[in-house]
Amino acid sequence: MRSGDDWPLAEIISVKEVQGQNFYYVHYVDYNKRLDEWVEEDRLDTRKVQYPRKDGQSSTGVSTPKKVTVNTAAATTSRPSSPVGPELVNGSAVLAAALHKRMARKRKVPPPVVEPVEPKTVVVTDTGPPPEVPSASPAPAPAHAPRITGSMVSHNDDEVTRMKNIEMIEIGMHRIRPWYFSPYPQELTNLPCIYICEFCLKYRKSRKCLERHLVKCNLRHPPGNEIYRNGTISFFEIDGRKNKVYAQNLCLLAKLFLDHKTLYYDTDPFLFYVMTDLDDRGFHIVGYFSKEKESNDDYNVACILTMPPYQRKGYGKLLIEFSYELSKFEGKTGSPEKPLSDLGLLSYRSYWAQTILDILITTKPTGDNEKPQITINEICEMTSIKKEDVIATLQKLNLINYYKGQYIITINRETVTQHMAAMAKRKIRIDPKCLHWTPKDWSKRAGW
Repeated sequence: MRSGDDWPLAEIISVKEVQGQNFYYVHYVDYNKRLDEWVEEDRLDTRKVQYPRKDGQSSTGVSTPKKVTVNTAAATTSRPSSPVGPELVNGSAVLAAALHKRMARKRKVPPPVVEPVEPKTVVVTDTGPPPEVPSASPAPAPAHAPRITGSMVSHNDDEVTRMKNIEMIEIGMHRIRPWYFSPYPQELTNLPCIYICEFCLKYRKSRKCLERHLVKCNLRHPPGNEIYRNGTISFFEIDGRKNKVYAQNLCLLAKLFLDHKTLYYDTDPFLFYVMTDLDDRGFHIVGYFSKEKESNDDYNVACILTMPPYQRKGYGKLLIEFSYELSKFEGKTGSPEKPLSDLGLLSYRSYWAQTILDILITTKPTGDNEKPQITINEICEMTSIKKEDVIATLQKLNLINYYKGQYIITINRETVTQHMAAMAKRKIRIDPKCLHWTPKDWSKRAGW
């Protein structure tokens, strides 16, 4: 595996031949899909192939194998020394035959004559930087996709959507390697890089095409109402029906970095809140979140994303804080749509913990009470965080205890110290006085 000496097990998703050389698309078992990549055969230990049995277990008896590590000396060779079984003399032929058999079975047509069993996992290492090879081409995106939900709902993991199809994007001053599949037009997927206008988010196949587009593009900010500005940070509200093309392009861009996003084309029922950073060239997209105009489950966020160049700088919590500030203006409690991505869950848990602890620590005793008193419902009203999320956060922080017939919240000095240190790192916060926004009652607006 790249930048390490581990040889983790990996599932082979697809195989292709480029200039007479085989490349394998691998998913590292127990790792996030954003690490999936094309590798050459010299990074595969084909002498340690594990075959699945009919009961779904591997032939070695390991169902969800963990890392297999080797010493540093072995990692410097193209393959580690391992016993060679009689059935694994030609590893590359075994892998290729198994992949063909797998695809034939999916198409429900007879498999080729070759008989080797489909490989499930192999051990992977790294002997240098990955080769620059074109990504596999997905099926073209449909003209209109059915609306399933607002965002992160599991989709069918077929071979196409499991594989990254865009090698690189260039947007503004940044070049970014995408993490996941996104249904951009098929003619773009074989290009080494696609170029995206950072203001209108239209995509072009070359820098020359983008330069010609920028001469004609008169946008310098997202096409919506600016509802918040504090310093260089602004938020724009975009209606998915009035600005359909922008909203669709935003969803395509976001899908490159969100694994389970399924909404691309039916943007009418959604509002998009885009956070930007202002300089002398215009308003540059930092991140966004979307929300349903009408949510029966009190979701105040459908999708949320901070662009990779702006991650780990506090912008994720700023997006979350802004979503709850809108809920406060609406007089509601809200919660993000589930399931959250791994990074999204970490950000939300951190935000909930900091927000709730901030209230608990600053609450003062009232009247004759020796200790401060506050209820779960009062925390919900003050923060607009849904009751279930407040309780789950308190439990995760181990703050709820049962004492003399009632539940109490206890905070030790160490927790207070850690909280104060964490809050000191949050340099940017939402100022409610800078928000100029009036909630709309979408239930009374027929057809939106």
